Amino acid sequence: MSEEPEDIKPKLNLVINYEGQHITVKVKANMPFKKIFEAAEVSGTFKFAHEGKRLNSADTPAQMGLEDGDMIDAHLEQVGCFHLVS
Repeated sequence: MSEEPEDIKPKLNLVINYEGQHITVKVKANMPFKKIFEAAEVSGTFKFAHEGKRLNSADTPAQMGLEDGDMIDAHLEQVGCFHLVS
């Protein structure tokens, strides 16, 4: 019988912080942030940052140098509308 190879890639516990609420997600270092944010089930339109650096959905924790236990800040994206009344 053949056994499937065990997944030996290290996993990270990342904490997503939004207004004092913390969601911990366990992820692979090479997983795109898009999947991580979807897994956290954060509703709404958010922007994410780590230590002041914006995280793009195509980036990975490894590319951004994140380590186990690091915190990601979620900020609700504000979309403004400007009307000029004449």
